[in-house]
Amino acid sequence: MPRPSAEPMTVIGAGSWGTALAIQLAREGHPTQLWGRDGVQLDAMRRTRRNARYLPDAGFPDTLQVAGDLREALEAARDALIAVPSHAFRATLESIKPFLGPDTRIAWATKGFEIATGLLPHQIAHELLGARPGAVLSGPTFAKEVGAGLPTAMTVASRDERFAKELARSLSGPNFRAYTQTDIMGVEVGGAVKNVIAIGSGIADGMGFGANTRVALITRGLAEMMRLGVKLGAARETFMGLAGLGDLVLTCTDDQSRNRRFGMALGRGQSISHAADAIHQVVEGLPAARAVCAVAQRLTVDMPICQEVYRVTHEGKPVQAAVQALMGREMRSETE
Repeated sequence: MPRPSAEPMTVIGAGSWGTALAIQLAREGHPTQLWGRDGVQLDAMRRTRRNARYLPDAGFPDTLQVAGDLREALEAARDALIAVPSHAFRATLESIKPFLGPDTRIAWATKGFEIATGLLPHQIAHELLGARPGAVLSGPTFAKEVGAGLPTAMTVASRDERFAKELARSLSGPNFRAYTQTDIMGVEVGGAVKNVIAIGSGIADGMGFGANTRVALITRGLAEMMRLGVKLGAARETFMGLAGLGDLVLTCTDDQSRNRRFGMALGRGQSISHAADAIHQVVEGLPAARAVCAVAQRLTVDMPICQEVYRVTHEGKPVQAAVQALMGREMRSETE
C-alpha cells in the first residue's frame, strides 16, 4: 500500500490519547501540531518535549510541535483530529468551526453518546459541520502503549472511503496497523457501550468473583452492544471486530482501563466519589451509563448489564443487589 504524502495534521486535545495519536502521526512523518485548552500544560510540553502529566515516558518526534494558537494550527492542517471526552465534543466542534477551511476534514477519537441528546459523535459533527468528510478512530488501544510504539491495531470508520483509507495510511507504520470501515454507527456504538460493561466487569473482579463471571459479563455485554447497534442501523458483523469485541475485551480485562479500575474500586466497597477521584482522569463509563440506558429505553432495547451498572453508579444501588438482579433474571434463549 503506497504511503500518503506527508500532509500536515492538527490534533485537538492534549490528554493521553490526543498526545499518543499526535506522536504516532509525527512518528510516521506528518508535520503535526498538538493543541489543548491548558496553556500552562502546553508551555510545559513545549519546553520538555513530552506530556509529563499523561505520557511522561513518550518523547515527542521532531515533526511534532505544540501549537500556541488554535486558528493558526487549524489553518495549516489538511486534517484535524479531535481527541476529547464525549462531554466536551460538541463544545470543541463549536470552538474550531470558525477556523476550519472549506476542505478541512475532521476525524475524532471520542467515544460515547451525548447525554442531553442521545446523539453519537458522527451525528453531532453532521449537525454542526454539515456534510464535511468525517471519520472516527476506535478500537482496542491504550495511549501509553501507542506512545511507546508497541504493536497496535485499530479501526478508522467513515462513510467517505477515500478519507478512511488516507487516514489509516497516515497512522499506519511498522508497529501500528489501521483497518478501514464504512459502518461508522457500529464502530461508535461499540466505543460507547464497552465502557459501561467494563465498569460492570471491574465491579465483579473487585467483589472477588472469578474468571467465569468476567467472561460471562463480556459475552453478554457484547450481546447488549449488538442489540443496541443493530436497532440503530449498524451491521452486526462490526461488533465482532476491533471496535466491538476487541475494544470490549481490552477494556474489561486490563488494569490500564480506567473504567475497569473504577468498577473494581466500587466492588471493593469504595464510594463513587472516592473511586472516581482515585483515577485522576475522566471515567467515560460514568456518563456513558446514563446515556446508553436512556437511548436503550427510548428504543426499547433490553440491556440488563448496562441498566444495573447505571443503577449502581447513578441511583446508589448496592453492588450485591445488582448482581442478584442479574442472576435472578428469567431464563431465556442465548440467541435472543
